[in-house]
Amino acid sequence: MKSPNENQLSSLKSAAPSRSARMLSFLAILISGTCGGLVGYTVTALQCSGDCVTLSGTIGLAGAGLAAGGVGIVCVLTLRAMAEWKTKEHQKSIRDRYPIEET
Repeated sequence: MKSPNENQLSSLKSAAPSRSARMLSFLAILISGTCGGLVGYTVTALQCSGDCVTLSGTIGLAGAGLAAGGVGIVCVLTLRAMAEWKTKEHQKSIRDRYPIEET
């Protein structure tokens, strides 16, 4: 049999970002990596004369990594801010339900 405190704890909502927010972040990272790779490859291929497939591919991979890394940092910070915001909302709602009486 669960104690009343365990029932209250199990009924609390998670402060973690939703699955859809995490999936959108993942998609944003994939799209930015693809775009960064395409831009790096295309700019290098346009400015190079002759056979520059290796150089273009290398610059394209570097561009993809940089773009995905930058967007990844922004996504992590955004998801952490969402989690903190939800935590503060939950704490405020609990404080409103169970006010502390001053003596």
